Amino acid sequence: METLILTQNEIEKILDMKDVMEVVENAFKLHGLGKTQMPAKIYLTFEKGDLRAMPACLNGKAGIKWVNSHPSNREVGLPTVMALLIYNDPETGFPLAIMDATHITNMRTGAAGGIAAMYLAKKDSRIFGFIGAGTQAKTQIMALKEVFKVERVKAYDINKKSLNDFSKFCEKMGIDIEITDAKNVCKCDVLTTSTPSRAPVVKNSWINEGMHINAIGADAPGKQELDDKILLRAKIVVDDYEQAIHGGEINVAISKGVIKREDIYATLGEIVAGVKKGREGDEITVFDSTGLAIQDIATASVVFEKAVKMGVGMKIKFFEVGMI
Repeated sequence: METLILTQNEIEKILDMKDVMEVVENAFKLHGLGKTQMPAKIYLTFEKGDLRAMPACLNGKAGIKWVNSHPSNREVGLPTVMALLIYNDPETGFPLAIMDATHITNMRTGAAGGIAAMYLAKKDSRIFGFIGAGTQAKTQIMALKEVFKVERVKAYDINKKSLNDFSKFCEKMGIDIEITDAKNVCKCDVLTTSTPSRAPVVKNSWINEGMHINAIGADAPGKQELDDKILLRAKIVVDDYEQAIHGGEINVAISKGVIKREDIYATLGEIVAGVKKGREGDEITVFDSTGLAIQDIATASVVFEKAVKMGVGMKIKFFEVGMI
């Protein structure tokens, strides 16, 4: 009865986007069918950021992620997001593994964007725009490349280093990239926003019919990346109703009364499960991604299974198991 310890470096070596997308898509499906357990996120809020507890159980797999969000961490040389995950055996509660979940968070969020675009974007999408070119943009394009033939990427970020890093990342993947302004970025088939903004960075006038938007950045009350008027024009799909209303892209518009809960078309899980239809015609679609614990646990299951099979990680005996 030993617990497997896995570092970020070890996880990066064994986890690939194709596997993550497969299990995350299934997690969304189970969620859409009501076959998961996922209590609401618990927040501890501080002056410079927050900590969140995210428990979940699905398909005989369980665990909890403990993750921070501190945008100013760049100033002190730390990642803005860091996470740990405890992966448990539901039958006994035994901690099968304790693993870094920073890379897991990035990968499963990227996978969610790719899956959303698969169901909500036009099948012939070729041009992909990014407002926000940090770490999350990299995993988003990794996932989108699993679904579409990516002919060109357009990117904008106020951080020049992030832009340069993202540009090199795309070039290594063989993707043509154009660094441009936010307005021109929106001349695309699929737009991904991944900023910590608390004011709209995308104007309504920049958005054309038929576009799909993955709104990734807003994950706490008060955060907002899209002009409210875009939401009034769009088919809105969320990852989870309560999380999106509380802290997703739609939270500001709902708090102001611009839109109501009834204006949300569906969860992505409902669409994946076939309960509701995905894209229809030339409509504008918006996926509001807040990040679900079921995505983390599904991804952690892949990490654990691969690590055991490959003999990766260090085993530690936390508990003395004996007769009571």
